Amino acid sequence: MHPRQLLLVITRIGLPVAIAVAGAVAIVIGHGSTATAAAGVGLLLVAVIVWMINWMFRMSVQSNRDRDREEEARDFFAQHGRWPDE
Repeated sequence: MHPRQLLLVITRIGLPVAIAVAGAVAIVIGHGSTATAAAGVGLLLVAVIVWMINWMFRMSVQSNRDRDREEEARDFFAQHGRWPDE
């Protein structure tokens, strides 16, 4: 695996999982009713937020790729009078 791909996997999956595990551990240590447990819940929320930001970024990049492909198809249509996949 390329180092850049490894970094992406760590950021997309590893970071939210590590934060969630830390949150779960804090909840267990705090027995569900102390400030430590409350911090654990906060860490779980942060893990979800990190995962969602990563997901939204991936959707944004995919959307840009889709727009680029559509623009290329329209340019092809303008030059040749037919769609590229026909």
